Order: sequence, then C-alpha cells, then structure tokens
Amino acid sequence: MAQRDQLDRETLSCSICLDLLKDPVTTSCGHSYCMSCIKGFWDGEDQRRIYSCPECRETFTPRPVLKKNTMLAALVEQLKKTGLQAAPADHCYAGPEDVACDFCTGRKLKAFKSCLQCLASYCENHLQSHYESPTFKKHKLVEPSKKLQENICSRHDEVMKMFCRTDQQSICYLCSMDDHKGHDTVPAAAERTERQRELEVSRLNIQQRIQDREKDVKLLQQEVEAVSRSADKAVEDSEKIFTQLIRLLQKRSSDVKQQIRSQQETEVSGVKELQEKLQQEITELKRKDAELKQLSHTEDHNQFLHNYPSLSQLSEPTDSSSINICPLRYFEDVTAAVSELRDRLQDILRDKWTNISLAVTEVDVLLPEPPKTRAGFLRYSREITLDPNTAYTHLLLSEGNRKVEYAEHQSYSSHTDRFTNYYQVLSRESLTGRCYWEVEWRGLVNVAVAYKNISRAGHESIFGRNNKSWSLDCSSNNYIFWFNTISTLVSGPGSSRVGVYLDHRAGILSFYSVSETMTLLHRVQTTFTQPLYAGLWVYYHESTAELCKVK
Repeated sequence: MAQRDQLDRETLSCSICLDLLKDPVTTSCGHSYCMSCIKGFWDGEDQRRIYSCPECRETFTPRPVLKKNTMLAALVEQLKKTGLQAAPADHCYAGPEDVACDFCTGRKLKAFKSCLQCLASYCENHLQSHYESPTFKKHKLVEPSKKLQENICSRHDEVMKMFCRTDQQSICYLCSMDDHKGHDTVPAAAERTERQRELEVSRLNIQQRIQDREKDVKLLQQEVEAVSRSADKAVEDSEKIFTQLIRLLQKRSSDVKQQIRSQQETEVSGVKELQEKLQQEITELKRKDAELKQLSHTEDHNQFLHNYPSLSQLSEPTDSSSINICPLRYFEDVTAAVSELRDRLQDILRDKWTNISLAVTEVDVLLPEPPKTRAGFLRYSREITLDPNTAYTHLLLSEGNRKVEYAEHQSYSSHTDRFTNYYQVLSRESLTGRCYWEVEWRGLVNVAVAYKNISRAGHESIFGRNNKSWSLDCSSNNYIFWFNTISTLVSGPGSSRVGVYLDHRAGILSFYSVSETMTLLHRVQTTFTQPLYAGLWVYYHESTAELCKVK
C-alpha cells in the first residue's frame, strides 16, 4: 500500500516544483505541469520565441495555449482527500550551505549534479533530461558546485574553455584573441590532461612517501616495543642484583654478628673461669686467714709451734697477669672496621652511580645531531681529572689532577696501570654517552681518547699507534690525527685550546679548534666497543696540557 501511495504521489507531481500538481495542464508531448510552473518556465523563453518541454525538450512554435486537465485535477483532489500527500523529507531541501537546484520553484531541493556546459545545478528529478536526451549526452556533470559562475569570463560573459600558460590563468576564446593574443594558449582540457599527468606523478611520489613513512612508523613502533622490553628487563635485572647485594650485606652483617657473639662467649667464658678460680682462692685465703688468726690467739706455746708449720703453707696463687686489660678496647675495632667498609661502599656507590645514571640517560632511540654552537656542546661538558696511577713517572700532575707537565722523577707507587715508556696519562673517569671537554695546551701535545686496556709499555702504548686509541697531535704548525698508526694531516685555525666531543653510542668523535668560534678539525665515525678515557701526552719539557673547567 505504501509503495502504491508513493507511486501515485510521484505520478501526480509536477517535475518543475516537485509538488502535487496545481491546476494541472498537459503539453502536446504528453507531460503534465502546474499551470503556473509551465507558464513561468515559458516566460523565460519568450525572447527566443521557441518553447520547449522541460522534460523531453520537444519544442513548440508558437507558444501553446494550455487548458486545465480536469481528469488530472480530479485525481489530485482525490489523492489529497485520502490524506496521502507527502512532501519531500526536510533533508532533501537545500539549506544555507547546500547547492540548490536552479530549476526548482518554491522551496528548492538539493542539487544532485552541476553541469559545466549549462552552468546550472540540478536536483535528481530535473537532471533526468541530461541522462535521457541525446542533446545533453556530451555535457560534463560534476558534483554540486556553487562556483559555476567562476567559469564565466567576467569581461566577455563567455565560458572559459581556454588556458593561458603564459599568465597561468583560465580564459575564454575571445580573451585568446584579445588580451592574451600571442600568448601560449591551449584548450583547458589539454592543460588539464598535462597537469593530470603531473598530478599522477605527484601522487605516486606521495604514495611512495606514505609507504616509506608507514615503514618508518612501523620501525619506530618496533623500537618502542624493544625499548619497553629492554627497560622492563633492566628493571627486573637491577632489582635482582640489588636484592643480591642486600642479601650479601645481610649475610655479612649476620656473619659479623655471629662472630662477635662467638668471640664474646669465648672471652666471657675465659673471664668467668678465671673469676671462679680467683673467687675460690679468695675463699681459701679467708679460711687460711681465719685459722692463722685463731692460731695467733693460742696461749700454749707448744701447741702454737706444733700447728704453725701446717697452717703457714699457702697454695700457689692464680696467674693474674692476663688481667692487665687497660685501656679498654674490646670490640670497638670491629665497629671501626665495619665503618671503614661502609665508607668504602659509599665511595664505590657514589663513583659508580654516576656511570649508572649516565648509562640510563644515554638511552636515545633517536640519536641527535651534534650541537651547532659552543653553548650546545657545553650542555654535555664533563668534569674530568687525571689518574695518577696511569701517569708516567716523569709527569707532574697539578691543579687538582687536571694539569700535566714534565718534571723530575715523581715518587709514584708501583701500579699496573702506569705508562712506562711515554709521557702519557689517562683520566680517572670513564666516558660514555655524550661528553664534551676542552684542553688548554702549550708546546707539543697529543689529545687522545683510549680504551682502558690499551698497552702500558712499548710502541703499542702510544696514543693513536694502535686500534685502541684515537689522538690529535697539536703544535703551533699543524694538527695531525692518528689512529692505528695511520696519520692524517688536518687543516684548521691555530688555537691553544682544543675541544673534544664524544657521542659514544652514535660512534662519533670530533676535535674542534676553540677560540671565539668553534671550527671542526676532524671527525671520526666508528663503533666504540668499550668505555673510553681521556688521554694526554706531552712530548717534551716545555709542553703542558690542562683539562679546562668549562661553563
């Protein structure tokens, strides 16, 4: 029933206003319209004096005289009485932001398509003639547009079907004969074809970039997951290690406590044993004293003399030489030893905590570029000191172990880390992550970085003459970079200060000449497999080198 009612409503609707027919009239071609709608449509064709059917485009000359179709009028009235009349849904009507149908009268419906030839927009019903009539087959239909008038030349009121490549603008045919005469003009369709090819190339490039970026995003996601897994494992392993340390300390604490109590028991037992012996001796002496006192009061001389020999004999006294216990220091030395252990552990934790903290902060998924300015480098500055245990015996360290120079034989203790053939010294601090430091030098100096396990004797111990160190010779004449016995002459402005930048994880080592500006002297890109240590080598007596305090 609903479908039949809908069919009746559509059959008895005017294709111009899309409402139920009012005063219906029928043209000779058989199409019906509201009297006012068809008159209004033909009024617009009066100038041509050729009148057409809005649906089939059949033409009439002269203008037909129309009369009311009483049968259709009766059917419309019958449809109205049955209460089945229905207007198009509100969402079908054009709103302020919508493109309206140019052929709807009254309340306009939304346009379904726009025609670039007609420069008009059509709702779905008014568009039917473009699909049915051969006249409109070649018309270009596009999505509804409010900018159709932009296709009209404002000067000649013609459709702009040409494109001027010289001025890069759309023009009409008359423009090509006028203002754009002699310009490189082509049909707009031809220019569109050319630009379409360029567009496709651009799209291919974009799509390739999208694929590349999607791969990058996927890699980054994998990196995020890898970082998370690594962090979780590091936390788990760290907790296990610290738990082991805590248990070890607890066990050592328990062992010390047990030893103290055991020694306490042994010492107290010995003291109590001696104490009992002394107490027994005191008791015996008191008894002997009482007997002697009684004997001293005996009036009978013979009796006194008879008993005296037996009473005057005393037992051997208990050895009390071990009772010399002053000054009193029982287990205080144990406390001192434990305190010393605590202090050493605190020193170790303090020294190693820096390395642990740096190891954490060095985790960079996205490796940054080296800094561009000295201020940027100073963000990574490190306070570095020289290790006396590595210094050659003819080197003097001063300025808080930051400065090195030649001196007479120094009274350094024997140490396996000491260089034995060359005037070299390594830093106390290990270098990982991103670090920057500066060296103020005079004379002839070698500024280096090296692994801890570099040889300490022979030619293999020289900075830059092995695969465990990288160095830069600095003199007033030139700079020379050394690695694995291979030398590279380096050009750059002379300066008494050299800056060294290390990005351990990225494998970057750079040397800079530092004055009012920073100039890159040499850069190394490699893979570092161990922590590095700063190194200095002064070649002769007048040479000095100092690790600067930079701010």
